[in-house]
Amino acid sequence: MKLFVTGIGIVSAIGLNVEENFHSLKLSTTGISRSAGYDLMLGEVNLSNDAIIKKYDLPEEDFSRTSLLGLVAAKEAWGEHKIDTQNRTGLISATTVGGLDRMEKYYFRAQQDASFNYLPHMTHDNGQTTERIAKVLGIKGYIGTISTACSSGANAILQGARFIEGGKLDRVIVGGTDPLSLFNIKGFSSLMIYDQNLCKPFDASRNGLNLGEGAAFLVLENEYSISITGSNPLCLLSGWNNSTDAFHQTASSADGKGATLAMTKALAKAKIPAQDISYINAHGTGTENNDLSESVALINVFGNHIPPFSSTKGFTGHTLGAAGAIEAVFCVLAILSDSVLPNLNFSSPIKTTRLIPETTFRSCTNVEHVLSNSFGFGGNCTSLIFSKA
Repeated sequence: MKLFVTGIGIVSAIGLNVEENFHSLKLSTTGISRSAGYDLMLGEVNLSNDAIIKKYDLPEEDFSRTSLLGLVAAKEAWGEHKIDTQNRTGLISATTVGGLDRMEKYYFRAQQDASFNYLPHMTHDNGQTTERIAKVLGIKGYIGTISTACSSGANAILQGARFIEGGKLDRVIVGGTDPLSLFNIKGFSSLMIYDQNLCKPFDASRNGLNLGEGAAFLVLENEYSISITGSNPLCLLSGWNNSTDAFHQTASSADGKGATLAMTKALAKAKIPAQDISYINAHGTGTENNDLSESVALINVFGNHIPPFSSTKGFTGHTLGAAGAIEAVFCVLAILSDSVLPNLNFSSPIKTTRLIPETTFRSCTNVEHVLSNSFGFGGNCTSLIFSKA
């Protein structure tokens, strides 16, 4: 069975839609800067909540930023798609932060105003974000939410693929959305993995990650669905796997076991040899542990013939539950443009592995298969493979 990608949508620190994001990638323009509000290097989306509500003519509800960013990307991905009774359509959205930004707002308000009734706001807006996106798009079939830390967005895509392959759905919109929140920023800072300057994925002097916010969604369809919708395939989702090594609550294993298994099994699912991969969009957070572990895993899988690879988190920051979906959209763009995306801020390789990522936007003759890695806390490792249609 073939799984076609027929729509993509994205909002991130480097652009409010697909075109703007690709333009920034081509020019190697980062969206990370020092935030006046947090005094940290962050990848902030240049669109306020009020601006999103006005732009998309949304009802005056108490939307979280998670929901609003998700709606921007989901509506772009959905495009001209329509709901019909012949096509079983679902939505799977992922998040790590959920509605934490909304909860924080009411927490601080309750601290300042003793008369404020906070009880109606006690629920955590996590799955409700998915429900809101589904309502705006008119989707009433299967609706689900995934939260597996930093692999969430990739796992939403994987789960959607499984639902189509298993005959449960014909078409599914999949992706993830996450905002910035004070609680999350402080949490990552407490782990001592936050770089006070621009993050440097895979660099010998890397000193941690920068957080970002954003959302991205893709539309997946089987051949039956395309026969009804007449959608134009952008590419194929040809391989996927989730493997968990459960090595540590927050750290990746030194031998890259989970990442190695995920990549190896995704290649087997796609039925292609490792040497057929044209480009790898790595997880590459910029932390000492992750980048070394992923480098070891790349060597485990590809040996001395590692394809061109890069981490694009130097553009957007680490967008947590949205990262796998944002980077999946970047992989689709790499296929459509036959290009390899740059790894920003790199100067010298890790001494023990000596791997050198791509540092400039480069056009290629033919980008046939692209591998995307997303690794979450607890060793939850997911790899996706996109291929030319």
